Amino acid sequence: MSAEPSLPTPSPAPRHGVWFIGARGSVATTAIAGCAAVAAGLHPPTGMVTETDPFTSCGLPSLSSLVFGGHDTVDCPLPKRAEHLAAGGVLPHGLPSAVHAELVAADREIRPGGPLPGDTDGDTDGGPVRGDDDWIDVFAADIRDFVARQGLAGAVVVNVASTEPAPADGSLPPSSLYAAAALRAGCPYVNFTPSTGLHHPALAALAESSGLPYAGRDGKTGQTLLRSVLGPMFLQRALAVRAWSGTNLLGGGDGAALADPAAAAAKNAGKERVLADTLGAAPEGEVHIDDVPALGDWKTAWDHIAFDGFLGSRMILQTIWQGCDSALAAPLVLDLARLAVRAREKGLTGPLGELGFYFKDPVGDGPSSLAEQYTELKRFAGRLRDDAETHEAHR
Repeated sequence: MSAEPSLPTPSPAPRHGVWFIGARGSVATTAIAGCAAVAAGLHPPTGMVTETDPFTSCGLPSLSSLVFGGHDTVDCPLPKRAEHLAAGGVLPHGLPSAVHAELVAADREIRPGGPLPGDTDGDTDGGPVRGDDDWIDVFAADIRDFVARQGLAGAVVVNVASTEPAPADGSLPPSSLYAAAALRAGCPYVNFTPSTGLHHPALAALAESSGLPYAGRDGKTGQTLLRSVLGPMFLQRALAVRAWSGTNLLGGGDGAALADPAAAAAKNAGKERVLADTLGAAPEGEVHIDDVPALGDWKTAWDHIAFDGFLGSRMILQTIWQGCDSALAAPLVLDLARLAVRAREKGLTGPLGELGFYFKDPVGDGPSSLAEQYTELKRFAGRLRDDAETHEAHR
């Protein structure tokens, strides 16, 4: 009697790397812990647009296929950082213990970042300072080593580090060194911060010739998200906005970083640009950012909008947004990582303007209204969905 033919053994599903710049910060820690929790069925994917229709049929990598690593200049281990976030109410009580193994595994893949003031080429006698290209090589090597050791299909680099001041002398700031390293390592790049990243003029040719997709900048999580909804409302109802002022109170690492006026100016530029793009001109008023360490990872954003109605009736709208920036940002970061990985698989290159839904200052061309941006994002899902069934058959 002949033996039954054996069925072919299915190949294991590919795994994909997510390399965080600022890997031990609040946003990265929340994203890593949250990804593990959702993948294990411990919590629903609240806030993740990619877990809703039409994105679930786009062939995006599964959450369980994501492997985390990154660069950081601090040495607090991820499990300890997660405990701090749970104590502050950012993560659910008990979650750091439930996903301890995943946090430890990610922490093992975090490499020293830089450059810091006084960094040298390693000569303890005060050798020459390491040059930009040296830093880029080191960072790119770290990313390539991560992909090779973990046997990954590829990786995406996502900047979630603290906001840095805009460069004043034409030099490459750390965010731009990391961005260049991402492209040198052959990885898509996402800038979730207001920092310069790929926006530096010296990197324009590299970005154009890399053949890689990239997106950014400055994630839209709270006050500006609301502005991108309210601005079009005033415009479409023909109500004249006379002034629009805002205040942000926040603590944690962001609060400390944005206490630097130059860093705050970089952050506010995106907030103000949304109104100018939506209303046709920037109204009177400014945005102020105050560091309140007692708030920890929580923030309050207040807006005061003065506008004219019919026959010159003067009216005011005030809004208050209170939330946890890390919990708002983390699901968006996971969305963007998955979308960028899929864009790379589809052979898309250059600025992903269709991802403007996620950003204050998007790369490429696109609308400023959140509703229009969401329409563009759904069109992008259609581009990713082509051949998704074939892709799924090989996962």
